[in-house]
Amino acid sequence: MGGTVAAPIGRPLPSVQGRALGEVVELFLSTYVNKVDRKGRVSVPATFRAALADQRFPGIVVFPSFKNLALDCSGIGRMDELAARLETLDEFSEEHENLAALLFGASQPLPFDGEGRVVLPEKFAEYARITESAAFVGLGKSFQIWEPNLFAEHEADLRDRARRQGTRLPPLGIYADRRRE
Repeated sequence: MGGTVAAPIGRPLPSVQGRALGEVVELFLSTYVNKVDRKGRVSVPATFRAALADQRFPGIVVFPSFKNLALDCSGIGRMDELAARLETLDEFSEEHENLAALLFGASQPLPFDGEGRVVLPEKFAEYARITESAAFVGLGKSFQIWEPNLFAEHEADLRDRARRQGTRLPPLGIYADRRRE
């Protein structure tokens, strides 16, 4: 298997589902660190591949994160959802132009090989500073790929910020009302 080792941080659940736009979706959970080989191949965690099994494209879609030195990733279904949301904006607005170029112009579909690996394009690996290993970080409906040490720093910053701000999830009733808008 080319020395690829999935090292979960925490205890991943085998299959967890959530809801998006009224349909059941698999959630990306946990954090895994996998080796990147000399050809830029990295194994996508089995639980992430399982969450994508019913998608029409057998792989992941990747683009540089807007906020972090990381790669944002999802299945093609999530990209369809983002495209639908983008279509609610005025087609000729700057906001539409920004999002269309940064989401879709910068995205690249990466197919799985027979061993569940993808090849990280060099420009993406450079952007995220990924060299020898990659951290796959579950974010629910999507996930990110980080250089593991950068993610460890980012995670510590997130914990500090969440404590300072008193971050809490809104009650389900408020969330459900926002989803209907």
